[in-house]
Amino acid sequence: MPYDATKMADWQIAEEAEKNMPTPDEWREKLGLEKDEVIPYGRICKLDFMKIIERLKDRPNGKYINVTAITPTPLGEGKTTTTIGLVEGLGKRGKNVGCAIRQPSGGPTFNIKGTAAGGGNALAIPMTEFSLGLTGDLNDIMNAHNLAMVALTSRMQHERNYDDAELAKRNLRRLNIDPTRVEMGWTIDFCAQALRNIIIGIGGRMDGYMMQSKFQIAVSSELMAILAVANDLKDLRERIGNIIVAFDMKGNPVTTSDLEVAGAMTAFMRNTINPTLISTVEYQPVLVHAGPFANIAIGQSSIIADRIGLKMFDYHVTESGFAADIGFEKFWNVKCRMSGLVPNVSVIVATIRALKMHGGGPKVVPGRPIPEEYTRENLPLLEKGIENLIHHIGIVKKAGINPVVCINSFYTDTPEEIKLVRRLVEQAGARCAVSEHWLKGGEGALELADAVIDACNDPVDFKFLYPLEMPLRQRVEIIAREVYGADGVVWTPEAEAKAKMIEENPAYRDFATMMVKTHLSLSHDPNLKGVPKGWVLPVRDVLIFAGAKFLCPMTGTISLMPGTSSDPAFRRIDVDVNTGKVIGLF
Repeated sequence: MPYDATKMADWQIAEEAEKNMPTPDEWREKLGLEKDEVIPYGRICKLDFMKIIERLKDRPNGKYINVTAITPTPLGEGKTTTTIGLVEGLGKRGKNVGCAIRQPSGGPTFNIKGTAAGGGNALAIPMTEFSLGLTGDLNDIMNAHNLAMVALTSRMQHERNYDDAELAKRNLRRLNIDPTRVEMGWTIDFCAQALRNIIIGIGGRMDGYMMQSKFQIAVSSELMAILAVANDLKDLRERIGNIIVAFDMKGNPVTTSDLEVAGAMTAFMRNTINPTLISTVEYQPVLVHAGPFANIAIGQSSIIADRIGLKMFDYHVTESGFAADIGFEKFWNVKCRMSGLVPNVSVIVATIRALKMHGGGPKVVPGRPIPEEYTRENLPLLEKGIENLIHHIGIVKKAGINPVVCINSFYTDTPEEIKLVRRLVEQAGARCAVSEHWLKGGEGALELADAVIDACNDPVDFKFLYPLEMPLRQRVEIIAREVYGADGVVWTPEAEAKAKMIEENPAYRDFATMMVKTHLSLSHDPNLKGVPKGWVLPVRDVLIFAGAKFLCPMTGTISLMPGTSSDPAFRRIDVDVNTGKVIGLF
């Protein structure tokens, strides 16, 4: 029976569900895994990817289901909740089902948005482990990333202090690093705006190299992106060795291999290639692997998790971050291109609340009461906002997929509002299902599960938006026009010069295009809601991630280091010293 989500907080539901959560040994038996394929970590476990994929390599893949969303409010519209709810609904239908979701970042967990475990009766457990580091992948990524910066800054110090003869005695060659062209910064998994721009190396000649530097949030690290797209340990090692840390005085890249640190970085990350296995509150399997944001990174759980999920499950659900304009676009044109996997269906999550916001409703501010326009029936406001949903349906259809729209139902939604959304969605040529998974768990997601099962039988004419051979600026133009609805693209002189350099260098010809854009609007401006018209997309820089093989056009003013608000979640988090339980986290 589902828990009473109207009276119980998420942590209370989690606490009850965790009493009967499968142990690693029970998961092994339930999923038909071999003993050496399960790596216990207390009451959760990792799965040995390389052993599982080798044993199941000849098994046909299951159905591949993507979950995306409309442009969200700052509160989020329940995409992870819907992913978990869909798995529970398919489980109620007797299907062999599992999913892959991203590991949450400490940034939003301790800030405003909170953890990404879902909610109510569509929840991933155990919540404390899930939200506070899990099996250590984020720590391994941060250590490996910062080790590259230690290698760089110490090398710059030694090259300043020693002549070539002295360097040769230490078996070092001069790399001649340009201190004004250091691409990499340091990383920490918090929203720490005070670390966006820093000065390091203050002191004497033995205290480092004094220069401007920066921090970025861990989920925006290139190493996180590499974990999301690597196919195996060999691929991970090769990609780590290709990371460009800086450029030399002649403009040549200086890589982690040049710094002789790539092997040690891989040693830190050797265990990160194995997904972590956790559970829904209804005890279906949930794979957690990688955690990049979608507005500043690829926004997907890993290719590795999808590969073994498709072998282990008849229905495998994978989530893309934020809305279809960024999360699904990157799933479609980057992840699927790199993995060779073709989705059967994409679910677009929508809420009446968000649609009203896009229709011109008042600003939604985290931590403040929701304006009454969002809790009372308002059909004109809703109908105008549905334009945003129709636009996202069009994005998914461009990939050759017939989407399923999930109305993530809130208790304030009225029958007439739901009827209006359903009618306009069906007019746009998409299936529509109402789901009450937050309130009722799998029982509340049966309509959604049935729609997805039905959609999985549709033929798919999957096609990419652009060929990989297309020059970078043309790719950005087509994404801006076809996905975002822009009238075109405008480049700063510096960004255009960098783009031309990239286009002329054959080494970058097969790199993916990874747009960096706000998730709060189809445009670059988070204040423009609905479907903005008459605007152009400004590009101010292009980041080069040579290990991940990403080219990242930076649009608007988005930063790789978010900021912490004035009322962050950490103010309410503590530990019960009598039991050791974390309180206030959910």
